[in-house]
Amino acid sequence: MPHKMTITGSATGPLREYDRYVAFDMREKGSPAAPKGLKKSTFISYTVFVAKKAFNKTGLTKKSIMHEKILIQGEPTLDIPIDECPGEIGIICFQITVLPNKNEKEANESKDKKEAQQEVSKAQQEVAATKQEEKQDPVVKEAKTVQPEVNETPVQEKKAAQPKKPQPIQPKGTKDVVSFEDIIVPEAFLKTRPNPVKTEEVIEFVKRTGHLDKPLTIEKETKILKDGYCRYIVAKTMKMDNVPVVYDYQK
Repeated sequence: MPHKMTITGSATGPLREYDRYVAFDMREKGSPAAPKGLKKSTFISYTVFVAKKAFNKTGLTKKSIMHEKILIQGEPTLDIPIDECPGEIGIICFQITVLPNKNEKEANESKDKKEAQQEVSKAQQEVAATKQEEKQDPVVKEAKTVQPEVNETPVQEKKAAQPKKPQPIQPKGTKDVVSFEDIIVPEAFLKTRPNPVKTEEVIEFVKRTGHLDKPLTIEKETKILKDGYCRYIVAKTMKMDNVPVVYDYQK
């Protein structure tokens, strides 16, 4: 019988949909300390497979799964195609639960309460100061009430001052951009499993920049992949329509 497994955390990559199930990647960090004489444990990456019916009951979406903390209970499996399971271990999910973020809720309530107290205190100080000014010089009060209008900034000027976001560019060394569907992967690559740590690093890079860190190497005429299978898997995982390439004779 396979061992039961329980993991918690958020998805580290986008949700991938198949005919009867969905899949997403998670990872757990190792303990910061280890028994004397042993090496410290490192994080382990998982690919979780959930039936669509069970996933839809959670109310999670493609966007929210990246931010919500979830609990997965299931069994490990190795009988999954490599291109569907970039994680080191596949998890067949029997139960998925969205966990409440208590710390964040308590922190927000504490912050709101503190801000409310500060506003009350500030209002009380302003009332006391106004009464004092009325006794000393009523003319000063009239002059101060006009000041907020002078210091206000028009909304249109604020919007115009916001910098424009830079457009994504292709990685250094790119010679061409081709359709992802045109690339042919040799049988030798399909029998290998890319380094999960490197794959995760490239995924994080794509999230930050919008493009791969390096181009794929292909044959110009046949479009056969010669190098960069790890980045090919990342492009497939991130559902990229086009990918940057360099041709084999130019490498």
